[in-house]
Amino acid sequence: MKISYNWLKEFIDTEKSPEEISKILTGTGLEVESLEKVQAIAGGLEGLVIGYVKETTQHPNADRLKVTKVDVGTGEDLQIVCGASNVAAGQKVVVATVGTMVHPTTGEPFKINKSKIRGEVSEGMICAEDEIGLGHSHEGIMVLDADVPVGKLAKEHFNVQDDYMYEIGLTPNRADAASHLGTARDIAAFLKIAVKKPDVSAFKVDNNNLNIEVVVENEQAIPRYSGVTISGIEVKESPDWLKQRLAVIGVRSINNVVDVTNYVLHELGQPLHAFDAATIAGGKVIVKNVAEGTVFKTLDDVDRKLSADDLMICNADEPMCIAGVFGGAKSGVTESTKAIFLESAYFNSVSVRKTAKRHGLKTDASFRFERGTDPDMTVFALKRAALLIQQVAGGQVSSEIFDHYPAPVAPFDVEVTYKNIDRLIGKAIGNDTIKSILTSLDIEIVNETAEGLSLKVPPYRVDVTREVDVIEEILRLYGYNNIEIPTQIRASLNTSQRPEKDTVQNAISDMLSANGFNEMLANSLTKLAYSDKPESAVKIVNPLSSDLDAMRQTLLFSGLEAIAYNQNRKSPDLKFYEFGKVYSIKEDKYVENQRFSIFITGNDTAEQWNQKQTQVSFYNLKAIVDGILQRLKITDYSVEDATCSKLAYGLQYTLNGKQLVKFGAVAKDALKKVDLDKEVFYADFNFDVVLNAVRKNVIVYQEVSKFPAVRRDLSMLVDTAVTFGQLKQIAQRADKKLLKEISVFDVYQGDKLPAGKKSYALSFILQDTEKTLTDKAIDAIMQKIIYNLGKEVGAEIRK
Repeated sequence: MKISYNWLKEFIDTEKSPEEISKILTGTGLEVESLEKVQAIAGGLEGLVIGYVKETTQHPNADRLKVTKVDVGTGEDLQIVCGASNVAAGQKVVVATVGTMVHPTTGEPFKINKSKIRGEVSEGMICAEDEIGLGHSHEGIMVLDADVPVGKLAKEHFNVQDDYMYEIGLTPNRADAASHLGTARDIAAFLKIAVKKPDVSAFKVDNNNLNIEVVVENEQAIPRYSGVTISGIEVKESPDWLKQRLAVIGVRSINNVVDVTNYVLHELGQPLHAFDAATIAGGKVIVKNVAEGTVFKTLDDVDRKLSADDLMICNADEPMCIAGVFGGAKSGVTESTKAIFLESAYFNSVSVRKTAKRHGLKTDASFRFERGTDPDMTVFALKRAALLIQQVAGGQVSSEIFDHYPAPVAPFDVEVTYKNIDRLIGKAIGNDTIKSILTSLDIEIVNETAEGLSLKVPPYRVDVTREVDVIEEILRLYGYNNIEIPTQIRASLNTSQRPEKDTVQNAISDMLSANGFNEMLANSLTKLAYSDKPESAVKIVNPLSSDLDAMRQTLLFSGLEAIAYNQNRKSPDLKFYEFGKVYSIKEDKYVENQRFSIFITGNDTAEQWNQKQTQVSFYNLKAIVDGILQRLKITDYSVEDATCSKLAYGLQYTLNGKQLVKFGAVAKDALKKVDLDKEVFYADFNFDVVLNAVRKNVIVYQEVSKFPAVRRDLSMLVDTAVTFGQLKQIAQRADKKLLKEISVFDVYQGDKLPAGKKSYALSFILQDTEKTLTDKAIDAIMQKIIYNLGKEVGAEIRK
């Protein structure tokens, strides 16, 4: 939100500098994100003065040029060569003297130098309005009124003032501050001064020549609707003061009538809409809902299909405006408009929010209506706008103000206790201070007891409806910085399980980052089209787009999207990891699980002169997965082939019947969904299972054995369906004390072996921590392993 410093000062009497006001605003909760000095007109008309053309003569060397003598109040006349056809003696004009930097409406600024034009000296420039940024006309030089003093600075004549623009990060709850009046209220409350609202006492009804009948059919969607007619207006360009005031806050001038509605919106926070009275068929305005699918052309010349839930402002024949959101192409104010119906309303915020979202429209009006406007401002804003329109466009107020307000919005009744105020603030600030702050915020004190206060909060403060809200208001006006930091800190003991989740997560992150991985953080919203089980997906009721219509059920596709994004930008070698949650519905209940994913694709190492590049493989991923589990001291998991539609092949580790991790090559169907054609390897950890396993670990110190380890190897033939995981589990049952490690160091499958068979070569490490192993003990264990393997999977030992 943009706020003008000069505009603010029209509401409050203060000599505080722009920087001081900035600190006050931030301290009271309206955070100033930037403070910028601005000029309503580029260059601020610096160096331009009012001159008097004393004489003009034909240029001796150019038919279209004239040589003029101009008095600019310095005592010496300037000779200026001018090419404007309308220049003449006796005129008051705007002169850019030598050395002036001129800022035209279009094009780059340029400096005025003393020069010769076709042989004649020229000591300045007589200006057209587009040459100095005052307009777009280049039909001739600007001719001013005869009574303008010679030598007067142009910026004083045109009332061009330097200003400061505040960019305020307005939070959604502070709808009351979405205007200069609302912002000034906070400053006035902090400084304990009064707020000056515009004077509308001059408003009067001139005649009753243009009465528009108003019918409100949907009172729930529009609790208050006000309007008035103004006739005999002249729609034209706005005066300079109005254009400049809007330009400071970044609002483009359209015409004098529309500019006034924008001015009042930013001044008072009350959106207005002006209808060309000639387009109101039947002389009737009807506020209602229309049929589903009705086509309506808006101001941007777009045909929009309306919903039956959209509130519309209609005439007797057709819709004219999407209520509170956007006007129609047919009923807007144009240069031919001679009379208007001016609307000021208080709309239901939910209704406006849904309509604006449905049509993808975000306007200054909908921004305010969605958050909640002041129901007591509609008539005041009408009077203010009517007076301004008469000032800049002429005309007469041609009807009484229509005001449909069947059920006035009551103030919020809130009870607060001094005890809770002191407790939440953390300091006793005194009852008188509390009451003074509340009064400065327009909060009425209805009753006071020894325990607390009964309050009525004005309805424009839509965010102050509870005791805690009132306490927040007291604190922000008292000043957060005025609450001393205590010398003692009291805290309860942490009884959460150890190690904490963050500790485990950081250990994994440190390990992966040290190995060249980058952490990613993706949106939890994703496409429902990614889901294999859409019936169990958590769908978004009002999705922002079709790409964000469901909560993710897996971390896979967010990672693939990140890979596709990077590969499309010539970054093919990627290593990512992500911690995140996945969501689903099981047995009509929402389920949320913590997951952890790893992605690798492309080359394993960067290109180097002394070694060949190699593509990452399944075994690179397996080494990372095994390394993480080893780092976390997680053992005794079982290994199985992964059964997952999203993996072309891979493994699954299970711990105590629960899936610990599944990993492998991403299936081609999944890659196609994000337009990837290169192989990607993916691991999906159930982080909740990982965390529980880590917490159950018992760290036991064991002395390093003095006795040597012994290795034995076995080569065997097994069926092709038999996995190393099965062989390992069978071997481990032979001896749990002395058998320390089992590894596979060779696998062969080919035409030299019987059909349906493959060869495994396994190594076994045995060690006794109390004595040296004997051959007899070793042989006994190995024979038991051979027997079990033969019995359970039919393994044939190869000699």
